[in-house]
Amino acid sequence: MTATNNFASQNKLGEGGFGEVYMGELLTGQKIAIKRLSRNSRQGILEFKNELILISKLQHMNLVKLLGFCLYGEERMLIYEYMPNKSLDSFLFDANKSKLLDWQKRFGIIEGVAQGLLYLHKYSRLRVIHRDLKASNILLDENMNPKISDFGMARIFQQNELEANTKRVVGTYGYMSPEYAMEGVFSIKSDVYSFGVLMLEILSGRKNNSFFKTEHLFNLVGYAWELWNEGAAMDLMDPALDDSYMDQMLRCVHVGLLCVEDSAIDRPAMSGVLAMLTNDNLSLPSPKKPAFSLARQAIEAHISDKESECNSINWASISNMVPR
Repeated sequence: MTATNNFASQNKLGEGGFGEVYMGELLTGQKIAIKRLSRNSRQGILEFKNELILISKLQHMNLVKLLGFCLYGEERMLIYEYMPNKSLDSFLFDANKSKLLDWQKRFGIIEGVAQGLLYLHKYSRLRVIHRDLKASNILLDENMNPKISDFGMARIFQQNELEANTKRVVGTYGYMSPEYAMEGVFSIKSDVYSFGVLMLEILSGRKNNSFFKTEHLFNLVGYAWELWNEGAAMDLMDPALDDSYMDQMLRCVHVGLLCVEDSAIDRPAMSGVLAMLTNDNLSLPSPKKPAFSLARQAIEAHISDKESECNSINWASISNMVPR
């Protein structure tokens, strides 16, 4: 309470389905971010415990660092290192701030997120599937280095466990892989799909659902696929970028399309993704058509049926969806 001036509104950094996030300053001068679980939230307790257990055991430069927590009366709080540049979406989808993200910064963010996911999937003591990877869950430090945050929806896998099935689908529309959104089946390849969507957003500066009310009948994934087939993939790029790094940009589009392929088995693992991104001499397979049309139509139909049950402020995240 002291650090945040009694959770003053001017210290509020943002909010989500979990609750609100505040900036605070300890008596030592260290700045912190406090994630405070809403007392009125119908979700959150399980997510709070899940995030606390998970992130306290994970250590990587591209994962946000947990400094402490609070369990006192009805209060549930997580205390994180403070990220002065907030989240990636606050830059990426802002017409003015996006100009600060030159190609080197964007590629650095792509590579850093890939490194963090590879650690979660392969090198951490716990094999973790994040399940809600998106631009708003990528925080940026003072040097614009990315850190994956929000592990409330994450799941721990056994090292020999390849996939799991759930009746409670959690995540964000547009970032969910087809097999997860429609069948509740998730694996490390579900995160790969989300990473592919995130990559395309970083390249284009557009949200995956930004075509919802346009003449296009599909999302950013479908638009990227259409441009790729027409040999016009550079048209996908954010106008704020110059074409000095055209070869690397096109390679990123190629890798992004490989990550969002319809079949999970066809998507590369994160180790392969990093290799393809950083080794220009590595030949890439041709991408196959992603299932953007079928997935979107089915999910939109489901939203129409279930939108009254959605708990998110902006209808972006879901916490209780039973696939048909």
